[in-house]
Amino acid sequence: MAESTKTEVGSYFISNYPPFSQWSAEDVGEVQAALDAPPADVPLGLYLHIPFCRKRCKFCYFKVFTDKNADNIERYMATLSKEIELVSQVPAMGDRPFRFVYFGGGTPSYLSVKQLRRLVDRLEANISWDKAEEVTFECEPGTLSEPKVHALRELGITRLSLGVEHFDDEILSANGRAHESPEIYKAWPWIQAANFPNVNIDLIAGMAGDTTDKWKDTVARALDMQPDSVTIYQMELPFNTVYSKDILGNEIETPVADWPQKREWVDYAFDQFAAAGYAVSSAYTMVRDPEAVNFSYRDNLWQGSDLLATGIASFGHISGVHYQNLPEWEDYCGSLEAGKLPLSRALRITPHQALVREMILQMKKGYLDPKYYQEKFGVDIIDHWQSAWDEHVANGYVTIADGRIELTRAGLLRVDGLLPAFFEAEHQGVRYT
Repeated sequence: MAESTKTEVGSYFISNYPPFSQWSAEDVGEVQAALDAPPADVPLGLYLHIPFCRKRCKFCYFKVFTDKNADNIERYMATLSKEIELVSQVPAMGDRPFRFVYFGGGTPSYLSVKQLRRLVDRLEANISWDKAEEVTFECEPGTLSEPKVHALRELGITRLSLGVEHFDDEILSANGRAHESPEIYKAWPWIQAANFPNVNIDLIAGMAGDTTDKWKDTVARALDMQPDSVTIYQMELPFNTVYSKDILGNEIETPVADWPQKREWVDYAFDQFAAAGYAVSSAYTMVRDPEAVNFSYRDNLWQGSDLLATGIASFGHISGVHYQNLPEWEDYCGSLEAGKLPLSRALRITPHQALVREMILQMKKGYLDPKYYQEKFGVDIIDHWQSAWDEHVANGYVTIADGRIELTRAGLLRVDGLLPAFFEAEHQGVRYT
């Protein structure tokens, strides 16, 4: 299959299976049945969606709001807390501790110290993350203050993820980021002083206006910071971004670098970080010390854990059922104010779909152990998908030897493009989201 080089509108990054477009409101009863069933014998995680931002980035495809006042935020925090209360009572929760917790957004760090402390107090009335291996909190540099950073550490955050994206102020501004580079440098000493077990910084290759020289400078600056881990995304254009709407409305040409250029830039970054002693942890992530830094959220999710998702439009998975919460403000808040979980759409997956999901997500780590899938699912993944593997091997993206499947660097840099080959026939070519 010929590979597109231009960055077209549509989802490229694959985070789940079957595609979200296949989930439906008719199947919401399946979620309730799963929540009412005894707990599955798998790890349990919690996701909390904080949907507030100072500005909407032009490439953002998440459910975020930039126009909510203090009263709106208070209402949301009350309904989110109510959702946690309801979720904490479902049989599927059982007495399982949360293995991992993730505050995502939006911009969780948009909240003030007072709002954060009140939210955590409300949550702790119903749940505890004392036994969690990892509690992640996403931050935008310009929303941080020294007291806020220290409050996050006190509240039990173990992994701070800082949305740097780039160090060039013109690029940050052109792409709609709320922060500029001075705010990164202002916040960094506070973050270092707070002594989080793991600090990650996010970068994005291929933002509008990027050049090779500017990218090299960003990589050098990121290296100077010596984060525990760095996550590098290749910019894409999902349907509901500002950029995508303008492109589809014939108002602009795609402003994003093409795929070969983005892969070249990520390849360069990986080489630079590797030379500084970092190790590849996934197609997007390098870590300074693999012994010290693990990714509980990622690794458990990719191995079929349960994830209780809370907050507007958030995605979860419980006892074999994928689900999403209501995506509109009044619907979400109103449902919880009426004492009902805000469930929107769902899909109960088959055992084979669970296999596909685990296999394609774990491919993002750069290798697969076929024995794991044989033992867990009773399927020889090499034999079952022989023609897809043959094609990937012939293209130089994969090697198979001594019972191990490994992605080459070329394969790792385009891993999301390799995954649809393993989708079931009915999901080949359907819209992803």
